[in-house]
Amino acid sequence: MEHNTGKLYLIPTLLGDNPPLEVLPISIKKVIELVDSYIVENEKSARHFIKRVSPKKSQPKLHLQVLNKYTESIEIINFLEPCKQGKNMGLLSEAGCPGVADPGAEIVKLAHQNNIQVVPLVGPSSIILAMMSSGMNGQSFAFNGYLPIDKQERKSALKKFERRSQEENQSQIFIETPYRNNKLLEDLCQVLHPQTKICVACDLTLPSEYIKTMPAKHWKTTKIDFHKRPSIFIIHKD
Repeated sequence: MEHNTGKLYLIPTLLGDNPPLEVLPISIKKVIELVDSYIVENEKSARHFIKRVSPKKSQPKLHLQVLNKYTESIEIINFLEPCKQGKNMGLLSEAGCPGVADPGAEIVKLAHQNNIQVVPLVGPSSIILAMMSSGMNGQSFAFNGYLPIDKQERKSALKKFERRSQEENQSQIFIETPYRNNKLLEDLCQVLHPQTKICVACDLTLPSEYIKTMPAKHWKTTKIDFHKRPSIFIIHKD
């Protein structure tokens, strides 16, 4: 007997330790209360998140499959079996939106290949929140992920993205491992033109949220500690 396929819900998670419904819409709570099968980056944190959103949900009934950098490609092929059997599934990121700077993109691609309906839910994206609050060009921007670690390669990459921002009027977005944030800001200030604008958006949605856009030359004299604080960096040269 043929089954109708279930839906794959893309469920955004918190960017920090907020009460969930201060940041997430009620639609996410409703989906979590209905769905028992999930694809997650970390089982422990996923269970904690589900419990916070829906405290009465039965934890023993949850079926969690782990997708991270250690997951073999051969395993991923079977992750959507519950959907193929007619069950709805949820895809959870560790922070923010699934599929954006996130391994969940592979699952979404697989869902499309198998004609499984993908349902993105509303929730916080640090990249979009930073762009919204930067005062830079929201009509044209690019997310570049992590910069090279090698000092010379990083310098070359920053110069390239600075030129692109000026030539194409396109804001350039980066992320960094949180314990390297201060070093990245130092590199930006040293490599970029003094008038190139830099936005740092830190601890988004949290009580400690800090967002500031100003020229590189002004950042050089600003003493803000971004160490181990999740941050987004955006540059734009007029």
